[in-house]
Amino acid sequence: MFRIAILEDDAAQAELVARWLRDAGCACVVFASGHMLMQNAFRESYDLFLLDWRTPNGSGEDVLKWIRQHVSDAIPVLFATAMNREQDIVHALDLGADDYLVKPLRQAELLARVRALLRRTAAKEDVDAPIHVGPYVVDVRHREITLHAERIELTQREFDLALLLFRNVGRILSRGYMLQVVWGQQADIYTRRIDTHISQIRRKLKLHADNGLKLGAVYQHGYRLELTTDQEASGS
Repeated sequence: MFRIAILEDDAAQAELVARWLRDAGCACVVFASGHMLMQNAFRESYDLFLLDWRTPNGSGEDVLKWIRQHVSDAIPVLFATAMNREQDIVHALDLGADDYLVKPLRQAELLARVRALLRRTAAKEDVDAPIHVGPYVVDVRHREITLHAERIELTQREFDLALLLFRNVGRILSRGYMLQVVWGQQADIYTRRIDTHISQIRRKLKLHADNGLKLGAVYQHGYRLELTTDQEASGS
């Protein structure tokens, strides 16, 4: 399940677009102002941003600049706006947007553009290829993880969560993102489900400096699996 943040201050338009995307199997969070989206995206994780241009308390342009500075250059950004001048489109693309749609939006075209952007992101890696990180090998096809060539026993849910982490080494993943991607659920108040599974994965996979990886909590954000330095691995 992909998670999409929508910036749209027109409530009816936001509801329509969110319904189209949810019917297509995506999880959506709608924001009426750029400030609200940026506050949320500082803590939460998304696979794509769908931005209007003119919104209160932070325009789509402001949000795009913030995303590229503070979130990622890799996460796709799609503009959906009534601004249709060529110079506006060029300006948005030059700032780092990946695609641009002019309102009124058409359902089939919007979904096709979203799918194309998400495919482009996924195509950067072979989704079935084994993942090699230090002494770890994640066998995606057989749903196994080995450490120093020894197979680690994991539950199906633990493997799904570990796979998500290994595919995003160095990236902060929010609890809400993990809950939606792995469990297909959305909650305003998160249970200890994520924390319990993270603890189990950390223990079973021995994710500590001696093995070159650490899985740590990021205050008010979520968790990040990251490579350790040689100094950390040697304990110095």
